[in-house]
Amino acid sequence: MLRMGGWLGGSKHKPYGSTQSLNALEEPSQIEDAMEAVSHIMSDDVDAAEAGLNKGSSSFHKLGKGVIIFMRATLGFEPEVMREASETLADAESTAYEHQRRAHRVPHAYHSPIFPPGTEFAVCLAEAQLMSAVVGVLNESLTESIKGFYKLRKAYLTLEGIMEAERKYVRERSSSSVNNAFKPKAAQAQNTSANVSATSSKNVQGKENIVNKEIPSAVDGDDEFFDADEDHANTQTPTKYIGHLGVQTKKGETIEVDTSNQMLKKESNPTVETPLESPSPDSVSDTAEEFSNLTVQKTLQEGSDVSIFGEHPVDTFILSGSNFCFGILLLMISLVPPAFATLLKIVGFKGDRERGIQMLWQATKFQDIHGAMAGLVLFGYYNGLTGFCDIIPQSGEGSYPKDRCRTLLAEMRLRYPKSHLWLIEEARMLASDKQLENAVEFMGNCTESPLKQLEALQWFERSLNTMYMHNYQDCSVAFQKCVTLNNWSHGLYYYICGAAHTELYRENKTKKPDEAKRQAEKATEFFKKVPQHTGRKRFMARQLPFDVFTNRKIQKWEHRASEWKCDFIDAIGVSPLEEMIYFWNGYKRMRPDHLETSLERLAWSEGKENPHWEKEGLDEKAILALLRAATLRNLGKMDEAKSMLQEEVLAHDRASFKGHLKDNWTAPCAHYEMAANIWRGLEENAELLERPEEHAEELKECSKWLEDVAKWESYDLDARIGMKVTTAKDTMKRLGFSSV
Repeated sequence: MLRMGGWLGGSKHKPYGSTQSLNALEEPSQIEDAMEAVSHIMSDDVDAAEAGLNKGSSSFHKLGKGVIIFMRATLGFEPEVMREASETLADAESTAYEHQRRAHRVPHAYHSPIFPPGTEFAVCLAEAQLMSAVVGVLNESLTESIKGFYKLRKAYLTLEGIMEAERKYVRERSSSSVNNAFKPKAAQAQNTSANVSATSSKNVQGKENIVNKEIPSAVDGDDEFFDADEDHANTQTPTKYIGHLGVQTKKGETIEVDTSNQMLKKESNPTVETPLESPSPDSVSDTAEEFSNLTVQKTLQEGSDVSIFGEHPVDTFILSGSNFCFGILLLMISLVPPAFATLLKIVGFKGDRERGIQMLWQATKFQDIHGAMAGLVLFGYYNGLTGFCDIIPQSGEGSYPKDRCRTLLAEMRLRYPKSHLWLIEEARMLASDKQLENAVEFMGNCTESPLKQLEALQWFERSLNTMYMHNYQDCSVAFQKCVTLNNWSHGLYYYICGAAHTELYRENKTKKPDEAKRQAEKATEFFKKVPQHTGRKRFMARQLPFDVFTNRKIQKWEHRASEWKCDFIDAIGVSPLEEMIYFWNGYKRMRPDHLETSLERLAWSEGKENPHWEKEGLDEKAILALLRAATLRNLGKMDEAKSMLQEEVLAHDRASFKGHLKDNWTAPCAHYEMAANIWRGLEENAELLERPEEHAEELKECSKWLEDVAKWESYDLDARIGMKVTTAKDTMKRLGFSSV
C-alpha cells in the first residue's frame, strides 16, 4: 500500500524567486497566463514563450520556463542546454515546494471540491521533479543519473496521492448520481437542493470541503521512502464498449444502464416473478452500490468526461498535469530494458504501460500545454517505439490505434498550425504506413523550423527514411546535414554516411570502376572520421552504445585489411547499412519492393564480386543469416526465416561468437527473431487475443525465446534490443504467458 507522506514534510529549502501567496482571484489568472505563454513553444516560438513567462514569477511561470528548456534539452541533447535545464528545473522545484508548504495558511485561496489545498503546487513540484529526473538520467554523470531515478520515486509518491483524490471524487459523484437515480423525483429535487446548499456552505468555509485527503510531497533532501503499490488490479481497458451495464439485484431484477446518457431501465428476469412496481429500498441500495462501483471502474479505465470536474483553471491544471505526468512516468518505467533492471530497484515501483497510456489519452482531452505534450508522448510511443518493436498487442492500449492517432494529430495541427512538431509526426505516420517516399517528400516540402532542435529532428527522420529506401546518395547528404544541426552523435552519422557510400562502391565495382573508386574514397574518408567523433559523450558515465559498436567495427575492418592485405573498403563485411537498418527496425517500414532490394544488397557478400567471403568467420556469416531472416520475416516467409536461423546461427555454441573484435550480438538477436517469427505467424489469426489458450504452445515457445534473450549476458547494443524484448514480454504478460 502507498503510505501518504506528510504534506508539510521535507527539508527546508531557501525559496527561489517570489513566494508571495496568491488569493482565489490571482491564482487562476497566474495559471492561465503561464499556460498561455508556454503554449507558444508548440508554435515553435520560443521567444514569445519566454517573453510571456518572464512577466511572472509564480510557480506556474517557473514551471513553464522549465518545460521550455526541458523540451530543448531532450530534443537536442546539447550539454550546455542540459545544464541550463537542470538549473531551471531546480528553481521550479524549490518555488513549488515553498508555495505548497504555505498553501494551508492562505485564508483567501481557492479551495477545490476535488483536491486538498496546495495540490496545484504539488503538481508543479512533481512535474519539475519528473523533468529533472529525465535530464539527470540523460546526463553524462552516473551520480546525476542515480539522483534522477530517486526523483522518479518522489514524483510517483506525489502523483499517486493526487490521482487517489481524483478517484475518490469520481466514486463519490457516481455514488451520488446512482442514489439519486433510484429516488422519487421529489426526493431527487430535495437532495439536489440540499447538495447545492452544502456545496455553497463548504466553499465559504474553505477547508471543510476537504475530508481525509492527504497528498504526499517529496523534495530534495527527503531521506525516507516507502514501498509503493506495485499492483493495479482491474485496469485493463475493454477492447470495445458494449453500451450498457447490467446490474442484477438480490431479487432477480436486472437494471440496464445506458451510461452514455445515464438513463436507466428495468428488465425482469424471466426466471423470477417480480411485480412491476418500484423496487424495494433494499434492492435499490444494493443496485446503486454495485452500479457505482462499475461506473467508477469504467470511468477510470476509459477516461472521464472532463466536464464532470468543472472548468475552474486550478482544477483543470491539476487534472491535466497529473494525468500527463503520471502517465509518462508509468509508461517510461515500463519501457526500461533488462540491462537497466537493477536501477529500477532505486525507483521502488513497477511501470504500468496500459495505465500510463490511458492517462496520457485522458490528458489530451485538455486543451492546454499538458494535453499537447501528452499528445507528443503518445505519438512518440506509437510512431516511434511501437514502430521499433515487433511483438505488440493486436488491440487494446498497447496496440497502434491508427484512427485515434489520426484524429488527435488533426486536432493538434488545427490547434497549433505553425508547429513543426506535428509535421514531423505526420511524416512518421506516413513512414509507419510504409509510405517512405511520401514521408521524405512531405518533410522536404516543410519550411525550416526556427527552433534548431526541431530542424535537427526533422532531418534525422528524413535521413532514416532515405536509408530504408536504399537511396544511398540522399542518405549520405541528409546525415551530413544532421552533423551541422546538433553535436550529439556525429560518429554515428559519419558511420552511416560511410556505409551508404560502401553500397555505392559495391554497385559500381564492376560496371563503373572509376565511379567505384570515387565512392570507395568517400566511404573510407567518412569511416576514418568516426573514431575522431566518438567517445566524447557519456550516458550514465558509460560510452554511448553506438559509439562502442561503430569503433569496434572499424577496428575489425582495419585488422582484416592488414591480415588479408587488401584495401580497407574490401575488408568491410556484410552490408553495414543493412545492419543499421536492422538496429532501427527499418524493415518494418519497408514495402516488399524495398525488402527485395535489401535481399539483393545482402547477396553481394557471398557473390562473385566479393573475393573474400571464404575467409569470413562464423560471426560474419551469422550476420548475413540474421539480416536475411529478418527481411524474410517481414516478407511473411516465417518458415524460411526460422530454418535459416536454426541452421546458421542457433546450431552453433554461443561461445563461438565471442572474442576480440567479433560481432557477439547475432546469437541473442537470433533468439529474439525466433520469437518474432512465431508472433508474426500468430498475428494472422485475428482471434488471437480472444482465445489465446488455443495457441498456448506457440505462445509458450515465443515466451521462452524471449526469456533467453532477457537473461543473456552483455552484448553489443543490448539495451537497444532489450527495449524490443521488454515490449514483447509485456505483450506475453497481457496474454497470460509471462513465464515459462
